[in-house]
Amino acid sequence: MSNDFLILVQKAYQKRDLSALDKLAIPLFREVNKKNNFRSALMLSCNNIKHLMKIESLEADCIILNLEDGVSKEDKPFALVLCAIFLRHHRQSNKKLVVRVNALDEGGYEEITYLNQFMPDAIRVPKIRNQQEVRNILALLHDETELHLSIETASAWHNLASLRVNKKVTCMYLGILDLFADMQLPQSLIQIENPTMLYMLSHFLITCKSMHVKPVSFVYQEFLNLDVFLAWIALEKQMGYDAKGCISPKQVLLVNQVFVNEEKEIQRAKVIIKLFEMHQAEGIAGFVDEEYGFIDEPIYKGALALLNI
Repeated sequence: MSNDFLILVQKAYQKRDLSALDKLAIPLFREVNKKNNFRSALMLSCNNIKHLMKIESLEADCIILNLEDGVSKEDKPFALVLCAIFLRHHRQSNKKLVVRVNALDEGGYEEITYLNQFMPDAIRVPKIRNQQEVRNILALLHDETELHLSIETASAWHNLASLRVNKKVTCMYLGILDLFADMQLPQSLIQIENPTMLYMLSHFLITCKSMHVKPVSFVYQEFLNLDVFLAWIALEKQMGYDAKGCISPKQVLLVNQVFVNEEKEIQRAKVIIKLFEMHQAEGIAGFVDEEYGFIDEPIYKGALALLNI
């Protein structure tokens, strides 16, 4: 996105000129990212241009472009168009770009229809309830766009095993706060040692896995309490999770460290081995690589061990 174009976007938003913004949202073909090996799913509100401008530099594997919670009713039309503009800018991205629309009865259907022109990697639908709603969404959704579901109603929990009506449903997110509220359960139960939480995490994980759907664990709202957050992701990794929702860059870093992306680590190890052996042939035992940092024999041996060589 050129500086001149960005200035136009910023000026139109500052003036609250929705018509001018809409003219900047030109539909186009995107190369959809089909990979679902993401670990960290970071929420970004689409009414915040400064945050949207940072998409490329963020460490998160998956960016949730949020149109729902945290976006005021007055800002929602602007957020939708800004979302389209930034999708257009990221015609190809190694990050998964997922748009969380509003609930279906609060404009979700209309937002999906509009966003089809801009081909997000996935649409995430909140407060889903049943199989018929999923079928209704799929009837609208662009052929190349995946469908992600937020499980945060009692009905969705009850119908969980039936919600993957076809292969376009690839991912589900556990929305624990809304789910507890809908079930009339106190949020004080959201504790690591609580057996109800352990059951819900286990049930959600196993049900999703049995349907070949990626399960993403819940967002921990106390983003400054990183010690407890780390304890949650350590538990979730032990249980079998490999992804978690995040609301801060620091949470993203911890998730990425704990939920190691094996594919990336294997590729990294192969490159390190090749680089070290090339330098070793020239009599160099330690060197700094621009991408992988300092590499010496212990790093080399670690890469060999990872590949079982």
